[in-house]
Amino acid sequence: MKTLCTRAVTLTATLALAAVAAAACSPPSKNSSSQSSSGGTDAATATSAKDFGGMDALVKAAKAEGTLNVIALPPDWANYGKIIKAFEKKYGITIKSAQPDGASQDEINAAKQLKGTDRAPDVFDLGQSVALVNTDMFAPYTVANFDTVPQQFKDPKGTWVNDYGGIISIGYDSSKVPDVTSLADLLKPAYKGSVALNGDPTQAGAAFSGVVMAAVANGGSPDDVAPGVDFFVKLKKAGNFLPLDPTPATIESGQTPVVIDWDYTNAAETAKLPSWKVMVPKNAVVGGYYYQAINADAPHPAAARLWEEFLYSDEGQNLFLGGGARPVRADDMVKKGTIDKAAFKKLPPVQGSPVVPTQAQTEKAAKYLSKNWSKVTS
Repeated sequence: MKTLCTRAVTLTATLALAAVAAAACSPPSKNSSSQSSSGGTDAATATSAKDFGGMDALVKAAKAEGTLNVIALPPDWANYGKIIKAFEKKYGITIKSAQPDGASQDEINAAKQLKGTDRAPDVFDLGQSVALVNTDMFAPYTVANFDTVPQQFKDPKGTWVNDYGGIISIGYDSSKVPDVTSLADLLKPAYKGSVALNGDPTQAGAAFSGVVMAAVANGGSPDDVAPGVDFFVKLKKAGNFLPLDPTPATIESGQTPVVIDWDYTNAAETAKLPSWKVMVPKNAVVGGYYYQAINADAPHPAAARLWEEFLYSDEGQNLFLGGGARPVRADDMVKKGTIDKAAFKKLPPVQGSPVVPTQAQTEKAAKYLSKNWSKVTS
């Protein structure tokens, strides 16, 4: 990355239908610039567009900043490539995307390392386990459509808001391994050196939910993820666990024939690799939403808030849907007739009631994983 001195509950129908070289750079004068560009309003403390004097004033302030720093947003993940291009085209604001293949914890680390510089992330897109232990780094903000987000998927003050979700799935290359009919199949010799988990569950949301899925499939629950860790220990002992973070490149090259990841990420590969199939274990339907938040120390506070407005607009939510992710405002959009019906119909059906760990369950599971995941990696 170039150095610059001048980045709960069961799901509702929404899911049923989820060392940086900056020391030489002088910190920007964030407060003075945000105040002047927003008509006297301090953009860094604005909690809604009303604080700017309305949406038009927010847009003006964001355009004056001219830049938005995002991080850990792969172009193929939940349609973020198109979302970024659409935002840039709509507002004429340049988006600088850092570490596109980074994990949720990388976002937090970057914000801490780059604090006070103009390269710090303006916004976060985080897995639940990482988001909920870092809320002191977030700036409360309620978008215009805040009231249409179901209550269980947001902090009342807008400190964080879920944006899109999915179901944890197993994607596999049917030309290289047998069809997967259950999670237990992955322990068989036919899958030797083939099974990859998308990330480290102590740092990445997809991997965390993958362990929860394994727990549920093996008699555990979001309250007891030990069976999930035990499953991956068995997977490693069988020689089937592949300690490699999967990417579209590793999938298409055959390096990671089996990937445990969100359904929308796995489904995106079917368009590129005809032999790629996706399944969700019937006995372990685990869903989850990602957490959207503004960095309290965002170097471009007005642009950060405009980005949130865009993501929760019908346009932004439909763009998530276009990438196979399940937008958090789907129920409201269906009711109003603003949902992309064609894209909505393409969402794979879900059997049973997907379960998302509550905040308490997530915190408990995260503590267990921090102490026990080394059983798999060591």
